[in-house]
Amino acid sequence: MSLLTGPSHPPRTGSKPGRIVVLLHGLGADGRDLIQLAPELARHLPDAVFYAPDAPEPCDMAPVGRQWFSLRDMRPETLARGAERAAPLLDRYLDHLLARHDLEPQRLGLVGFSQGAMMALHVGLRRTARLGAVAAYSGALVAPERLAAELKSRPPVLLVHGDADEVVPAELMFAALEALQRAEVPVQWLLRQGLGHGIDPVGLDAGGRFLRDFLA
Repeated sequence: MSLLTGPSHPPRTGSKPGRIVVLLHGLGADGRDLIQLAPELARHLPDAVFYAPDAPEPCDMAPVGRQWFSLRDMRPETLARGAERAAPLLDRYLDHLLARHDLEPQRLGLVGFSQGAMMALHVGLRRTARLGAVAAYSGALVAPERLAAELKSRPPVLLVHGDADEVVPAELMFAALEALQRAEVPVQWLLRQGLGHGIDPVGLDAGGRFLRDFLA
């Protein structure tokens, strides 16, 4: 099993990293897409190092870009199998980063957009050692009915979504919110009026403040 790779962004302070933020891109993109968020998030996390790994598979719905798993079949059981198949790769990558920087899991935050948000929620809630925080933008919780049985830790979660999202309907954010609350996961949410499938400055700033507060 090869290790994920992708671009990174060093701490704004220029010193040894005190926190790690891993940015997970969406379908048809790659790590270069989300690493662009690092300078803005670094305003809140000047001692953090940022990593944006490329997903493990070529996108099967576009001529370029990567995917964490195929979305050709959107049946819930197929999505769950896809997330489960990709999860060990992401887990191994997170373990590698924590060991490399000699930091505790509570100092690592996962930020995902769209399919990357699916992966952030799926993996972040199933790691035995609790991560510091998970921020999910324009995403969904895969197999919410299975969360309570498979949950291993409860990192604080932030859900951010646009109410005009034409790709991942905002209703899926509320379904994730309900499942997280049932599982007693500490969760905050932000619905952005008029925003489509994307991340706006207000949502990004909210994510930066959230990570600042919860990455120990």
